[in-house]
Amino acid sequence: MIKKPELLAPAGDLERLKYAIHYGADAVYVGGPALNLRANAINFTFDELKEGVLYAHKLNKKVYVTVNIVMHEKEIKELKNYLKKLEDLKVDAIIVSDPYVIKLAREVTNLEIHLSTQQSVMNLESVKLFKKEGVKRIVLAREVSKDEIKYIKDNLDIELECFIHGAMCASVSGRCVLSNYLTNRDANRGGCSQICRWAFDLLDENKININSNKPFTFCSKDLSLITKLKDLIELGVESFKIEGRMRSIYYISTVVSVYRKAIDRYFLDPDNYQVSKKEEDILRRCANRDSVVQFFDGTNNQDCGYYNGREELSNQDFLGVVLDYDEKNKVAKIEQRNYFEKNNKVVIFGPNHEDYTYTINDIFDDDNKLIEVVNHPKQIVYLPCNLKLEALDIIRKY
Repeated sequence: MIKKPELLAPAGDLERLKYAIHYGADAVYVGGPALNLRANAINFTFDELKEGVLYAHKLNKKVYVTVNIVMHEKEIKELKNYLKKLEDLKVDAIIVSDPYVIKLAREVTNLEIHLSTQQSVMNLESVKLFKKEGVKRIVLAREVSKDEIKYIKDNLDIELECFIHGAMCASVSGRCVLSNYLTNRDANRGGCSQICRWAFDLLDENKININSNKPFTFCSKDLSLITKLKDLIELGVESFKIEGRMRSIYYISTVVSVYRKAIDRYFLDPDNYQVSKKEEDILRRCANRDSVVQFFDGTNNQDCGYYNGREELSNQDFLGVVLDYDEKNKVAKIEQRNYFEKNNKVVIFGPNHEDYTYTINDIFDDDNKLIEVVNHPKQIVYLPCNLKLEALDIIRKY
């Protein structure tokens, strides 16, 4: 019998942790106050981490903490106390890349250990090695194919975690030094300046620009395995991971919601399971880069990246969040996130109801006055709505 996989979501802060869980994540991964690979993220203080773990555990969800930085001597000195602190907070696992962290965690704690994708594991022998060292779960490199995943699963009993959605790296799972070289920001210590997305002149051997009218980049398109979800489930992969600890609550809620409903739908009726074009479109719209299946089907080629320029438009589909709903008067209290106005057609989605298409007829401000537009950041307004909404439901453009 096929076991339902864990849906694992990113959480850059407490707010995003709560949204990820609300929209259906079984577990979240977060960065603590040190030793993780998102130096530009807000990350969690120890107090926030304690609150997040308590919140998740009350709902029978899990919290994993990244300890996956490439470590220098100064980090090694603080590592022991840091690991013990994470154990005291009762986090469910740590995600590590440095082999010494594995050794020390086993010596001084009982923490469950997951191997980070930063180790770029793509073969059975590496998986065997890390299993012997005490690793319970391997986060495979984003570059593995379906056949490679199957070969590992067929030959070794160990938990596997695969990325199913989010940004890709132009290097192998983040092993890039261009950011460090060109901007003195170390990608392997959380400071990547994303050189792959820069526009370059492309020169021939005589240093003549051959770009024509388009700049050269080597930025990867994003990853989306929504169309391969059935394959992944039937391979027996234990955890499906969404990338994006620096992404917005809208992105996290949207992506988690789509994958949650798709996974659940498969297990209700696997023989007739299908992915809808609507789901593909929703996932495509919530990010500002195109997404493809990348290496999974073994046909990675020039269509998986941007080489002659690209356009990344700011996404303004996210219109507002439901804060409360007055059942008696059938009115929703909304916090605005992007401009909208009377007569706009919108979609309201949440984990406990189907997507609801709705035309905004009346808008009331805090003084109960009718207004035509909502154009102030985080403005509080009230919308009459017959559908019973819930706090944390989200409004997006139709």
